[in-house]
Amino acid sequence: MTSKIGQGRNRTMGDIARLAGVSPMTVSRVVNGDARVREATRTRVEQIIRETGYVPDPAARILARAGAGRIGLLYANPSNAYLAEVLSGALEGARSVGLLLLIEPSQAGAPEEEREAVQRLSAGGAQGVIVPPPLGESRATLDAIAKSRMKAVVLAAPAASEDLVSLKVDDVGAAHQMTRHLLDMGHRVIGFILGREDQSASEDRRRGAQAAVDDVEGAVLQVEPGDFTYRSGFEAGRRLLAQARRPTAIFASNDDMAAGALAAVHAAGLSTPRDVSIVGFDDTYLAASVWPGLTTIRQPVAAMARRAAIILGRGGENSGPVAHEMILRESTSPPSD
Repeated sequence: MTSKIGQGRNRTMGDIARLAGVSPMTVSRVVNGDARVREATRTRVEQIIRETGYVPDPAARILARAGAGRIGLLYANPSNAYLAEVLSGALEGARSVGLLLLIEPSQAGAPEEEREAVQRLSAGGAQGVIVPPPLGESRATLDAIAKSRMKAVVLAAPAASEDLVSLKVDDVGAAHQMTRHLLDMGHRVIGFILGREDQSASEDRRRGAQAAVDDVEGAVLQVEPGDFTYRSGFEAGRRLLAQARRPTAIFASNDDMAAGALAAVHAAGLSTPRDVSIVGFDDTYLAASVWPGLTTIRQPVAAMARRAAIILGRGGENSGPVAHEMILRESTSPPSD
């Protein structure tokens, strides 16, 4: 047999699998001496390994044995900016403690698909799982994790049981701080865009904003629904701008919706921050990518995901509140009138 892989190229397990017509998992089993591989398949794979000069990575061989050193990450978040933060942190954390990170998509609100996603991680050898929102508050996902006996760390959500580790900021306090900042600048009519109803952070942030407004005589909080997506922020922004008493500031429950509200301001022929100040929550890369840059609450999403991976790798219950920070950029100013 003649190899189709050039001799000057670094070969991978995927290359060997394609040439042999098998899965990478089968190649891994051959390399690690697993007896479950049929003899004819083993012979074919070993022949291709000899012909290509493939040398398995020692670290990968260790990780492959019996599923050891594997943790999982479930995701069903519509925000690419938020997901990018989670992924970068989880990968860095897993690498720092010598773990392999398995990434599995899920679909929030579809219980059967949520359960199947958890089962796929468990079948892949994951011994623990990082659960970002909204899945950290999904009964279907959490029940499936409990049945799998995987340890779990939920991000940006309270622990629904004593078996879970929770990493989250003080959403009420952070929203209160941001709203207080707008009030101190002189804003008295403030629009607020909610997040998803199935995430406790949405109501917590509204509660924090409302508490700050209630402390100032004559201040009003105008609340509109959203679902943490850019489109919902744009639509909610349009509704707020159509109010008889137009808000001079809009506080969106995440940066994606804040960016949508910013677009709604521009679409209405208005300017930020001259006509309407805009603030967000999370401080994802999106906050510094739009113009003007968004004033926002920094929820250290990447650091939380990194910490979650380390907790799963080293053990312990290193949970507790995560510090937040208010980041001031160009999207806020005192009201012009």
